[in-house]
Amino acid sequence: MKSRPGAEKAGLVGCYFNSRGRARAEESLQELEALAEAAGAQILDRALQWRPAPDPALFVGKGKAEELRLRAEDLGLDLLIFDDELSPGQQRNLENKVCCKILDRTQLILDIFARRARTREGKVQVELAQLNYLLPRLTGKGIMLSRLGGGIGTRGPGETKLEMDRRRIRNRIAVLRRDLEKIKTHRQLQRAKRQGVPLPVVSLVGYTNAGKSTLFNALTHAGAVESNQLFATLDPLLRKVTLPNRLEIVLSDTVGFVRKLPHDLVAAFRATLEEVRAANLLLHVVDISNCAWRDQIAAVDEVLAELEVQNTPAILVYNKTDLLVSGLSAEGIPERGVEADPESGGAHRPVLVSARTGSGLANLLDRIARSLDSFSVQTVVKIPYERASLIARLRGEGHIISESYDEDGILLELEIPRSTARSLSEYLPPK
Repeated sequence: MKSRPGAEKAGLVGCYFNSRGRARAEESLQELEALAEAAGAQILDRALQWRPAPDPALFVGKGKAEELRLRAEDLGLDLLIFDDELSPGQQRNLENKVCCKILDRTQLILDIFARRARTREGKVQVELAQLNYLLPRLTGKGIMLSRLGGGIGTRGPGETKLEMDRRRIRNRIAVLRRDLEKIKTHRQLQRAKRQGVPLPVVSLVGYTNAGKSTLFNALTHAGAVESNQLFATLDPLLRKVTLPNRLEIVLSDTVGFVRKLPHDLVAAFRATLEEVRAANLLLHVVDISNCAWRDQIAAVDEVLAELEVQNTPAILVYNKTDLLVSGLSAEGIPERGVEADPESGGAHRPVLVSARTGSGLANLLDRIARSLDSFSVQTVVKIPYERASLIARLRGEGHIISESYDEDGILLELEIPRSTARSLSEYLPPK
């Protein structure tokens, strides 16, 4: 393989811990290769080892560590990237043993996020995750962190450089957390304004590179960045969309998820992912052309559970159907083990789309409209006295919060299904 100028030459290392885990470990290593290439590395070597359990000192065995040293020396590798998170001790021991830079999957993902962050919010979130990861790994590194703060008056008597670095990181983490709280408050205010004009929020979620941004553009014509790269979107995008039944919604595009997503990263991006938590409906976008799509669904479900939104209504959207093997029918695609309810009109069935070609988008919009019809909305209407019989129907379909009487009608504050609210448009009081 020809060397790419400026690219770091890297080897990948993975482990699996039972005989049936090899296929999954190989898939994970393929994904690690895509992550490494997204970070700008050139992959020259791959190693996969079976072990009964990770070695406490080296993660891999001593023999494998020696083999990695010889291969790194022979191929002139700049770094080795491990497919699992390494403890600080394991990383330090491997660097001493192999004599080249050692990264783990978490560091690699953090590096990609740091490259892709564009807004102040994204940069704050990534830096917080990086510092939380770095703090327990400072020992012996002698890292100069003067850019993080400090200066005259910040160093205590007898304080070692390592203690000073740790204190600077903790101080910086405190500052970043305060910044994120401000961002969270700002987002809550934005959501409160949106709730003042009650539009349902629909969030796109899914594995990284599932085609969420392409689908977002296809539905909103927003011109968001589309890229065949992992984590092309870090900052949430919000756009208004009008459904076929004339209901307006707010559609949001969010950061993609990935297997073994670092916990610190999920915690740091919680302010951004609040958009997911505030959603009335989730569109779980799946790259159905990817052979590991089942594992990707499981990985996304795991993160959604961590965000406590696993019970939010969701539509499974099988994207990239244009890349499926020719001749495979829609009926030939499994349904994730969920039986469709015959009386629901296929409400639990996945929707098949190709965001790139536009195929299936009309069906998706119809499904979104049907799904949101059952959601309640608060509204105020004025019912003329000659139509007072309508109030009994409204009591049956919803909840009357307050009722007052005017010269020309009865003023009602209601909580009713959106479909009912749309039928009352003629009774909305003039603005």
